[in-house]
Amino acid sequence: MARPDALPLTHHARLRMDGRRIPPTAVEAVLAHGREAWVRGACIHALGKREVAKAARRGLDLRPFAGLQVVCSPEGDVLTVYRNHDFRSLRRSA
Repeated sequence: MARPDALPLTHHARLRMDGRRIPPTAVEAVLAHGREAWVRGACIHALGKREVAKAARRGLDLRPFAGLQVVCSPEGDVLTVYRNHDFRSLRRSA
């Protein structure tokens, strides 16, 4: 039975998390503490060095989750999860 506060994961996201050994706690951390960018109609939450440092000042150790990116639909469903330390595609274009 699913928890009432369980992440809204698609089947694809669940498969990717399992295959990439990314635990649900990592996804929750990225959604709570990561930066947010809208790219091609999807909301991407990303946890970079800045977010890890900010969390460290509050006593949270998010270093193991650095580089994680969580792609969500506009409705908030998690579509996929991956690790990518290159955040250039998340920058706003001029």
